[in-house]
Amino acid sequence: MTRADAQMRTLVESLPQGSLRHTILTSARRFKATWVELGKLLVQVRDEARYEEWGYPSFEAYCLKELHIRKPTALKLTRSFSFLDRHEPEEVRRQDVGERAPAFEVVEVLADAEERGQLTAEEYQELRESIWNPEKPTVSLRREFNERFPRPSPPPPAGEVRMRRFAQAARRLAGELSASGAVPPAVSERAAALAEDLEELAAAAATRA
Repeated sequence: MTRADAQMRTLVESLPQGSLRHTILTSARRFKATWVELGKLLVQVRDEARYEEWGYPSFEAYCLKELHIRKPTALKLTRSFSFLDRHEPEEVRRQDVGERAPAFEVVEVLADAEERGQLTAEEYQELRESIWNPEKPTVSLRREFNERFPRPSPPPPAGEVRMRRFAQAARRLAGELSASGAVPPAVSERAAALAEDLEELAAAAATRA
């Protein structure tokens, strides 16, 4: 048993059975099997700010310190449950939803895709049968959906973008100076050399990124 597990077990034993706080901790310890239940409870705690009465300054602090769930994981859980609740309101209210629900890893991909505007309600209905089919391997479904709804490439760092703009501006200036009969060749050559230096710096910035 890890230290986090021991802390959670001690706290669970100190809380009244049936209380919301006790229920959430118990659910968190069964996270992999009952992610829908935990996601639903976390949405309730977040939306009702129940963490405040338990002495935590924020929802994220409560998740981390009491449930040992980091902010990215808590966000994925609440977002994935909200996705399922929007598309399957009747299913999420079934007593056996924890046993029937699609794998968390699959719903997470679809929730992210919808948030990015890649997945519509109509498309979800097209995919629904495969998602709720318990015989469909989770790994295969996740791979299929990741390929169908790819994440956009992250934007380059601000420093790289700025350096690239400098290089482009210098190259344009060098070209204009070279084409002008009023500018001595030595000046246009220095401008071309500056453009080359800036292009090298931009390439180096892209490599570091």
